[in-house]
Amino acid sequence: MSLENPQSSIVLLSGGLDSTVLLAKLVAEKRRVLALGIHYGQRHAREIDAARAVCSHYGVEYRLADLRAVSAFFGKNSLTDSDIPVYEGAYNEDGMKNTVVPARNLLLISLATSWAIAEKCDTIAYAAHGGDHAIYPDCREEFAEKLDAVVRISDWHPVRLERPFVGMSKGEIVALGAKLGAPLHLTWSCYNGGNAHCGKCATCIERAAAFREAGLPDPTVYA
Repeated sequence: MSLENPQSSIVLLSGGLDSTVLLAKLVAEKRRVLALGIHYGQRHAREIDAARAVCSHYGVEYRLADLRAVSAFFGKNSLTDSDIPVYEGAYNEDGMKNTVVPARNLLLISLATSWAIAEKCDTIAYAAHGGDHAIYPDCREEFAEKLDAVVRISDWHPVRLERPFVGMSKGEIVALGAKLGAPLHLTWSCYNGGNAHCGKCATCIERAAAFREAGLPDPTVYA
């Protein structure tokens, strides 16, 4: 792909570690990148501020889709229902099931597909990684493969779904981010929101472990 006609991508940017490193990777590849954020009623909407800061760092266009009206259809889960406490402790299948927003990635990728087609982009990039598969059905490779097939035939303009981190651990993603100079200090992971990471929910525990695995200092402020 020549620099005169660079590849273009829509990246689903939550503001977390994984999607921020993915954005850094696409920017490093000299792509034209557009970033899509989604407000779906998540209690940790603080991540949206992080996404905006990351996009400002890179000078990348960021658009936020406000889907809070559909959160009533997500049932009982701790991310969109404030009456359900966020599970605390390391990741395990039973404890983390209450954080599953049904078919969230299906909804997000569908919206990204519409924007990608309208902008004549080549790909939609999302940052599902190896550690997500056992818990989240819409992060599995099988899900991504089948959705990619649907995305490709959604319009006359061909778009494909890419997920380069699917075989990587979060520690490997953090290490890649450091290598790319990604602004990891701007990112947000905590499901509880607030002004500082709680340090107790599974995403906070995983975040801290990822920096340890990568052998890097953790810039995160934990409550």
